[in-house]
Amino acid sequence: MKKFLIALVAMFGITAGVSAQKTEVYASYGGYTQMDATDCHDGGPSVNTAWGALTAGVNFKITPKIWIGPSYTFSSTSRKKYDDNNLYYHAIMFNGRYGYYQNNIVSMYAKLGIGAVITHETWPDDSKNYGHFAYQISPLCAQVAINKTFSMFGELGFGAQGLLQVGFKMNL
Repeated sequence: MKKFLIALVAMFGITAGVSAQKTEVYASYGGYTQMDATDCHDGGPSVNTAWGALTAGVNFKITPKIWIGPSYTFSSTSRKKYDDNNLYYHAIMFNGRYGYYQNNIVSMYAKLGIGAVITHETWPDDSKNYGHFAYQISPLCAQVAINKTFSMFGELGFGAQGLLQVGFKMNL
């Protein structure tokens, strides 16, 4: 797991060094995440469905159709019979996006993200951390420009950022 996190940090360093034509920051909400569908809590008593995931990230345009960048996703939940046992999910991912259609207002693209989910599980007197592989596969994504600076987007796929993700982007 440590080697994987070191490789992820190296990718973030490469991303920061890219002299991008454009940069955008974004924030989004996604429902029904990888953490809900898979065992990102290492067994134990049943877990409630999480409330969703909040994601923030940065994208750098490296070619006319390709964007890359890091993201951070947060989600949390609790165990069904033990309300004092909470789980906090932190997903750190490196994302790539390929634009396959664009006009003046609408852009269509596909997105792929890989990284790590760190699950922090707490009890009143103890806590544990677990590491898991994180991913996001979103083949159907659309972005609509509100003006030259802001746009809103929706992404349909599956992974740590959610089954359906909606949010806003700001061009820098």
